[in-house]
Amino acid sequence: MSKWLHELPAIVGLLVAVAIVLTRLPRVELGHSAGFRRRRLWNWLPLGLTYAFLYMARYNLDVAKNAGLMDKGDLGTISAIGMWVYGVSFLLNGPLTDRLGGRKTIIIAAAGAAVSNILMGVMVVTQWSGHSYLENAVPTFGVLYGANMYFQSFGAVSIVKVNARWFHLRERGTFGGIFGILIALGLYFAYDWNKLIVDSLPLEWVFFVPALLLVAFLLIDTFLVFDRPSDTGHVDFDVADATSDDDDKLTVKQVFMKMFAHPVVMTIAVVELMTGFVRGAVMKWTYIFLPETGHAGSYIYKHWGMTICIAGILGGVVAGTVSDRLFHSRRGPSAAMLYALTAAILALTVTLIHSAAAAVLFAGAMMALIGIHGMLSGTASMDFGGTRNVGVAVGIIDGMVYLGNGAQSLLYGNILPEKSKPGEVAGPAADAANWLSLPIICAVVASVAFIVCLRLWNARATRSAAPH
Repeated sequence: MSKWLHELPAIVGLLVAVAIVLTRLPRVELGHSAGFRRRRLWNWLPLGLTYAFLYMARYNLDVAKNAGLMDKGDLGTISAIGMWVYGVSFLLNGPLTDRLGGRKTIIIAAAGAAVSNILMGVMVVTQWSGHSYLENAVPTFGVLYGANMYFQSFGAVSIVKVNARWFHLRERGTFGGIFGILIALGLYFAYDWNKLIVDSLPLEWVFFVPALLLVAFLLIDTFLVFDRPSDTGHVDFDVADATSDDDDKLTVKQVFMKMFAHPVVMTIAVVELMTGFVRGAVMKWTYIFLPETGHAGSYIYKHWGMTICIAGILGGVVAGTVSDRLFHSRRGPSAAMLYALTAAILALTVTLIHSAAAAVLFAGAMMALIGIHGMLSGTASMDFGGTRNVGVAVGIIDGMVYLGNGAQSLLYGNILPEKSKPGEVAGPAADAANWLSLPIICAVVASVAFIVCLRLWNARATRSAAPH
């Protein structure tokens, strides 16, 4: 309990900072009533916090690894299995979300991820009870983490599906900033809260606590989250995106064909494949890199979640504000500028890998990457997929993110140096030079992503309509 009390000022400060940022976000005046804005807040806030706690129940595996649950190879393989399950699940879950609505599927996501995490915690308990289920962690955790990630794959699709009905095209850049904040909060919960759990409680609670939080928000969402303004007594309105006034009833196959034939959607998907690779690599392996190269006592390692949370908030707000205010709701320029920044930061990290500045630079890269992800997966997917087809569009785009994430997990899990013994800073991993593949490969991928982003510079959803 003392550890939690020690962190309380930082937690309160972070929440205050988030509240200030949210209240200071630029408002696009579209004639929404004060009552509508209040009800919309109570719609996206619990939905967004559910998404954040899904992150806590997703990246707890990284924290468990540093607590001695498995080695790098096992972590990389298990993570790759989960990410690839997530990545291909859009074939089913995108159409399901379009059919069932985001309200139902976020509840499914929370329930399924909670059960999967409880079962992973049970595996840890049985290991401590003398069973050998974790002697080879890949079969047991591969299956359970894969199941967890299947249900997690409903998360982004659900949040975008719901908000597509509540946010006009001209407001969505600002919402992209909010989406980035929610992702950043999820990463804070995932790393800092889970680390506090590991430091204060038996290891299995790093799986049990996120599961309990998801159950709580499952119940909250049931009463507060709705798919349409009209479900809460407000008037539905034309959101002015690609399908806002489209009455065509397409089959699932036709929707997929339409999305795969859409040059902008496919370009975004390619960019987000690379975002998944770079963001996943920097986020996961920096957290492993720091303690293994002698920085376990550093503030950034102890507060990696808060560090990337603050960075992500800045990235999300900057990306969204620049998109709506400077580029008139075009998403490509914001993403391209942030990718140029990412490539430059990672190239500089190569030269400073031995210094304490490397951790700061990795955090700076996360700022840009979270901004990119919120702008493309959270916002552009709504614009170009359209309200009617947004489940499939987000599924394709977010699926590509996790296919890229799975690729980096498998690659780096096998090429990064290992410690000689769990819990020791020794062997090849202690030399930061042996980690150079992390910033070098990521800088190259970010540079390619920047070039591809230039194809999106002038892209915008073509249909326009007046808001209510």
